[in-house]
Amino acid sequence: MLPTAPMPASTLDPKSSDRRPRENLQRISARLIGALLLLASPVFAHAPAPDSATPDAPRWIATWGSAPQLTETQNLPPPPGLTDTTLRQIVHVSVGGQRLRVRFSNAYGSAPVTLQPVQIARSAGHGAIVSGSGRALTFSGRPGVTIPAGATMVSDPCDFDLAALSDVVVTAYLAAPPADVTGHPGSRTTSYLKTGDAVASVALPEARTVDHWYYLSGIDVLTEPTGAVVAILGDSITDGRGSTTNGNDRWPDGLARRLQADARTGSVAVLNQGIGGNRLLHDGLGPSALARLDRDVLAQAGVRWLIVLEGVNDIGTYSGDDASALAHDIVAAYEQIVYRAQARGLKVYGATILPFGDSFYFNPVRETARQAVNRWIRTSGAWDAVIDFDAAMADPDHPARLLPSVDGGDHLHPNAAGYARMAAAIDLGLFIP
Repeated sequence: MLPTAPMPASTLDPKSSDRRPRENLQRISARLIGALLLLASPVFAHAPAPDSATPDAPRWIATWGSAPQLTETQNLPPPPGLTDTTLRQIVHVSVGGQRLRVRFSNAYGSAPVTLQPVQIARSAGHGAIVSGSGRALTFSGRPGVTIPAGATMVSDPCDFDLAALSDVVVTAYLAAPPADVTGHPGSRTTSYLKTGDAVASVALPEARTVDHWYYLSGIDVLTEPTGAVVAILGDSITDGRGSTTNGNDRWPDGLARRLQADARTGSVAVLNQGIGGNRLLHDGLGPSALARLDRDVLAQAGVRWLIVLEGVNDIGTYSGDDASALAHDIVAAYEQIVYRAQARGLKVYGATILPFGDSFYFNPVRETARQAVNRWIRTSGAWDAVIDFDAAMADPDHPARLLPSVDGGDHLHPNAAGYARMAAAIDLGLFIP
């Protein structure tokens, strides 16, 4: 920590101030008190409750989230797009509760986007909702929201019986969205689109389907005071490339199920902030890990722990021949993440980079860099703990390769069995509130 600069003598010494500045200060204080009383008026009655509370009070935590990014042309909704369209999206939460709020992002929009009406409901499967379970979402008491370009908006708190590890459905109508769409292509979950306003419909027959999320970026739940969040900063291996569409068998999903099954950690949520193709140092598909740390991790409600599994794309796209320099740059990025997260009170766990031998990423320079980075993760002492995915997933006979039983086929991404193995390799004792 940098030393704190001494305060000027005029600030420290009451004798240095005359009577007039004190009278001015009193007048300013009175105006501020009046402004605060105005904020407490019924006009603001619909404002969301603050995240911080007394130690024995319930608290808001993020139970589900996805990292926003600009939707590439090939990942936009099928024709006719989102204009005059009901968009129904399904997400799988980690912890449950009786009160929630929903977050929408227009981070990459070139113009405002309006969602109205908006509803949350329990899923009946295949794009249908459980009849009678729908709850209208409001925003400052209004039945919809216009999100400015570059902004995020959170709904008012809503009473809703949210079960842990359940699927919920968020449905919104969009009249005329902008051309630039904020979304999350790697949803591994089917969304449904129907022309016109069909938000309240139980089913959406003949709906168009697409395996991406748009605008929806998070759900927070009001839970017990011990509730806390494990945020995971990662790339496609965290996002779930190679997992089962609609199967919720990414390794963060497996971790969430294990946490729920253990009495010590039943109040701990998992927030998957993976982006396919993500890198530590440079933008790729989505902003770099360093660039999105504040938005995707530090700004999330209730985050207490951070797992970092990033770096394979920095290594795999490196075209030079200096493995030492590459490893140094990756380590420097890790150090920045650790500094910034620990300064906010988070415990930060470093995860070793999985083997990728025989993949399109592999060459001897890159493998040397991977080994050097993993050695630093294991031995530097910079992390609050280490999760050794490399040891869990490597073929003992060929340590530069994945075990054949966990290889998703491209020798880089695990399959569903591999993701289950990763989840099983994590010590749940790291997350006891």
